[in-house]
Amino acid sequence: MSIFLIYLAVTLAIVLVYLRRHKRKERGHIDDLRQAVVAGMSEPQSLHPVIDPLRCIGSGSCARACPEQAIGIIAGKAVLTNGAACIGHGACLSACPVEAIKLVFGTEKRGVDIPNVRPNFETNVPGIFIAGELGGMGLIRKAAEQGRQAVDSIWARKSSGQADYDVVIVGGGPAGISGGLSAIQHGLRYKLIEQEDSLGGSVYHYPRNKIAMTAPVKLALVGSIKMGEIQKEKLLEFWDDVVAKTGLKLSFREQMENVERRADGVFVVQTNKGTYSTRAVLLAIGRRGSPRKLDVPGEESSKVVYRLIDAEQYRDMAVLVVGGGDSALEAAIALSEQPGTRVCLTYRGDAFARVKAKNRLRLAQQERAGRLRVMLQSQVVSILQKTITVSYRGENQELDNDAVIVCAGGVLPTPLLQKVGIEFETKYGTA
Repeated sequence: MSIFLIYLAVTLAIVLVYLRRHKRKERGHIDDLRQAVVAGMSEPQSLHPVIDPLRCIGSGSCARACPEQAIGIIAGKAVLTNGAACIGHGACLSACPVEAIKLVFGTEKRGVDIPNVRPNFETNVPGIFIAGELGGMGLIRKAAEQGRQAVDSIWARKSSGQADYDVVIVGGGPAGISGGLSAIQHGLRYKLIEQEDSLGGSVYHYPRNKIAMTAPVKLALVGSIKMGEIQKEKLLEFWDDVVAKTGLKLSFREQMENVERRADGVFVVQTNKGTYSTRAVLLAIGRRGSPRKLDVPGEESSKVVYRLIDAEQYRDMAVLVVGGGDSALEAAIALSEQPGTRVCLTYRGDAFARVKAKNRLRLAQQERAGRLRVMLQSQVVSILQKTITVSYRGENQELDNDAVIVCAGGVLPTPLLQKVGIEFETKYGTA
């Protein structure tokens, strides 16, 4: 009897420890969800999971598989506790043992425009194809697969009319690179343009050392490449290596400005560097779109850039950061840590709503320490060589300035594509 009581006591102790630990984790997940709602970070930006509470058994497999820690377990069910952190790689979908998760676009509150494409990735406009993130596919492996299959379809289609190229590929991310490799394999005349000065597409803008979930990737000329969890930097190195080994040619800092279809079915693609005629167009651009411009005098100056690459290069300079999101705050904080750098952060709103709590806290610390200046309810009026004019709470102020970093998000070319005739469907939490 005494042995039974000992076993019972040990068992009860183990159960109590488990329940206490479980409750502690649940309180943490509830706090994460509450903070996300308060900060305006609960709405996912792209492809994201929706959990069926009737099927979910609360195993926690999805939460453990998510490197962004965007999923938690509350009341025995999986919940998306930080929607803004989700990047749509689908690791949770694969991890769920009972198929309680599906990946969807948009939410009931915020719709997402997704172009209509056929199984061969051709839009309703014959000759224009879409692959990757613009078409709603944020998964790196599948985006690369779509790029390859889209160019396979372009190679197989018949087209009349004389053109400079068989295909113009817009975008240097996984879908665009894969499409370019397939074009080489098929002997197609191709032009691959990328508006940034680097490879990687949306992956390039991930935070440093961020895990980019992927899986085996099949590329033309290269074959199947095995990948698991891989950091952003390693993935970018992989793409650079692929380009070097295959001789894939890209034109960086070239942005598509217009595309028109001639009577003979040939497309004319206009960029900031030239005009090209082509039998087909593959749009492999991300959902970040083109950087949102300020549209003020002097913005064309070389001292104006649209992302921070290396904070150290701005040492001992007067720098203005524009924006109210995490990227703007993180840029301002990184710059403020450089010796001699004078940093000013300007934002037209009266508060930083949709930002991570740790960025808000760190910004406040740097401001109190006198390492940067925050100007809410302000906007840039004009940019000169050594100064900048900012309207601050209704009054213009002239500030010393050596560089401007605009972190104001991106603009999708939806109006341009609709002008060509591409049809879109607005998704409200549907696949």
